[in-house]
Amino acid sequence: MLASLLYALARLVVELLSVRGAEDAALRAEVLALRRQVQVLERRIKRIRWAPGDRMMLAALNPRLPKASWPGLLVKPETVLGWHRELIRRRWAAYTGRPRRGRPPLGDDMRALIVRMAKENPSWGYVRIRGELLKLGHGVAATSIRAVLIRAKVPPAGRRGALSWKRFLAAHAQSLIATDFLIVDTIFFKRLYVLFFLHLGTRRLVAAISSAEPNQAWVTQQARNLTMQLQDDKLELKYVTHDRDRKYCRAFDAVLRAEGAEVIVTPLLAPTANAHAERWVGSLRRECLDRLLIVSERQLAVVLHEYLTHYNSERPHRSCGLRPPTARGDPALALTDAVLRKVRLGGLLSDYRYAPVAA
Repeated sequence: MLASLLYALARLVVELLSVRGAEDAALRAEVLALRRQVQVLERRIKRIRWAPGDRMMLAALNPRLPKASWPGLLVKPETVLGWHRELIRRRWAAYTGRPRRGRPPLGDDMRALIVRMAKENPSWGYVRIRGELLKLGHGVAATSIRAVLIRAKVPPAGRRGALSWKRFLAAHAQSLIATDFLIVDTIFFKRLYVLFFLHLGTRRLVAAISSAEPNQAWVTQQARNLTMQLQDDKLELKYVTHDRDRKYCRAFDAVLRAEGAEVIVTPLLAPTANAHAERWVGSLRRECLDRLLIVSERQLAVVLHEYLTHYNSERPHRSCGLRPPTARGDPALALTDAVLRKVRLGGLLSDYRYAPVAA
């Protein structure tokens, strides 16, 4: 601290002696005072932000400044010369008479088509998309396709092509059965178990059976009943997914494998791997079980039968175009103005249809 103070005093004495005998002593003294103030401000400001006007002025004054005054500038001479070259470049870049070079920009329709191909075909890379565009008569470079996908935040094919549970279930929906257990507690604190089977392709609930003791024999028998029910309904059985519940015994899987089905066990703590079954459990609870007091296993069996009939033949589904899973043909035309309401479970479940026309 003391050394820097002595050095600053020595520099001040030398500068004052050089100003003393000069004709423009007042002007030099003012320049020295301003230079000292600038040095003080430099110590307070970490980063100086230059406006375009400041850069233009320094670039214009730079040729007229002596080299001895360059150390007093806040920027290096190379920086000032760079600003000058940037101004010259922008001036000539604005010249419109010069022909444009390089690849023509892609239109919005072409960009949308590239993004669409990448999202609809996750395993396609840049060259594969380029080949598909060539079939349509569009010559787009692979680097341009890459730039479009990066701007659209679409990952490369290596990450897009990874097989997720959602894509797996969608690809095998027509031959896949999802199964799971849910728990229902009666008013007497007796725990009942419900085993259900859901066909993903049609969103049809194949069966929902309850039991107080789902032992090995009972679970195995339900697997046999499932295979017979699917044969009667002419539904293909190729994949069956269930979690790692210990109630699914080896005999249960053996019965399904004997029919040519592949049993897929979902990972631990992965509810999305059996998302359709989890969603059906939520629908059953919200629309039915949460509004009823279950007294016995027999009552629960009746409730499940009524809800199964309502779910398959009366309840609209988004994935089925807001039609019931077992609906056939187009919606019925309005032959009369009378609309009838059919209720189940005391009015918890409703179905509306046109009244039949009298003969």
